[in-house]
Amino acid sequence: MFEGLLLALTPSYLLWLTLGVMIGMVVGTLPGLTATMGTALLVPFTFALEPGAGIAMLGGLYVCAMFSDAIPAVLVNTPGTPAAMATAFDGHPMVLQGRGQEAIVASCFSSAIGTLFGAVCYLLLAWPMIAIALKFGPSEFFWLGVFALTIIGSLAGDSVLKGLAGGAIGLLISAVGISHGNELARFTFGVPEFRGGVSLVAALIGVFAIPQVLSMVADLRKSDFIAEYKPKGGETLKTIKKVMAHPVHVVRSAVIGTFVGILPGAGSPIAALVSYNEAVRWSKDKSQFGKGDLRGVTASEIANNAAAPAAMIPLVTLGVPGSAPAAVIAGALMLRGLNPGPELFQTSETLIYSFGWSLLFAGIVTFILGSLCAPFLVQIIRIPLRLLAPLIMLLAVIGAYAIRNNIFDVYIMLGLGVFVFLVKRLGFHPGPIGLGLILGPIIEPSLVQALYISDATSVARVFFTGTLNTILIALSVLSIGFVVWARWKEQTNKQGESE
Repeated sequence: MFEGLLLALTPSYLLWLTLGVMIGMVVGTLPGLTATMGTALLVPFTFALEPGAGIAMLGGLYVCAMFSDAIPAVLVNTPGTPAAMATAFDGHPMVLQGRGQEAIVASCFSSAIGTLFGAVCYLLLAWPMIAIALKFGPSEFFWLGVFALTIIGSLAGDSVLKGLAGGAIGLLISAVGISHGNELARFTFGVPEFRGGVSLVAALIGVFAIPQVLSMVADLRKSDFIAEYKPKGGETLKTIKKVMAHPVHVVRSAVIGTFVGILPGAGSPIAALVSYNEAVRWSKDKSQFGKGDLRGVTASEIANNAAAPAAMIPLVTLGVPGSAPAAVIAGALMLRGLNPGPELFQTSETLIYSFGWSLLFAGIVTFILGSLCAPFLVQIIRIPLRLLAPLIMLLAVIGAYAIRNNIFDVYIMLGLGVFVFLVKRLGFHPGPIGLGLILGPIIEPSLVQALYISDATSVARVFFTGTLNTILIALSVLSIGFVVWARWKEQTNKQGESE
């Protein structure tokens, strides 16, 4: 580990790491350009570098992109990746309240905390933590997805029924295409392009970005800008103090993000959503969540970024990537003749540990660059709406098209955007719809696989036995019960005030 630290501290490693972070800042800021895409595009350029410097550069891009995708989510309510959706719940309301710089700095500092925690776990706890992650099978992933769905209660707004309906709409949209169980086409309506399913990123851009653009156009006569903004001195230090004023919240979010990140296939979106849900559940004052609560931003970003280094743990210990960018990095290693897994951990320990230290340093560099750029990034909201609306629309179209180079994804994005804009007028919140879109591809395959396994035993044995299943079921029931109790208490208080 010490040799890995010395290697990661060499000037050339730090130089390439910083360059990767700067590229990641650009990649994450543009909606639709994901960390996976950026990492894949950068792989050929790392062949001229030695392996350690090359994966340090890729790690820097990955870590920074996980932070910078919060920038469009916070400033213009346009999460360009699924992981940034939860950040937008409270981040954008903060911008509308004139707290844009605070939201960006909080995202940046929270990202650094999450990355540092995940990297330390990578360096110290790889083998013990992977032993727990290996116990997760299809039924456990199904219940994890169900547990994450309970966040709908926190996002439903004034009507739980409308929240549940929004979540169901998202799940139905995610089911479009070839089914996982019997390979039949569903909800395609005879359109061949639907057989490949709905692009998740294009759909999320449609759910969040297009309604925002249409709202901007509708508000042109009321205001010239998204929100007022006045630069404030010392905002970085003040925001850091606010974040650290909730140490239990910070540690809980980091632990959730790290653990979910280790689970192959779960990834940062699940980590951010579960962390946000737990932040709401354990908060004494829940009234401000979704309305600009700093804890909502920090819960999402800490977990989101802790999951990034944690996703590397199953890669280097077992050869199983924990996320899509981790799979790209695995490919980069294999192209160098280094096969990820136990053998690599034994034969190239210094390289493995230098990568862990590089991830840690990437979190620090991201915080420094993000904090320095925050006052300039927030200037985006001072662009007149008549210019900002078409600019966001252009980026949304590019982002939706770039995922699969398919113009049909742009049509889907536009159609979903208009639909969500209309249902928002009826009191529906876009959050549950986006949640259903994200969790559908995780819940359904896990359910199908678990049902196939149950053919050899029984459904009850597969789904309702085992320590992890029991814990996740109990958490889901408690989460639903908590939402019902909180709503009942809120209604009781309102009735008491009216009397």
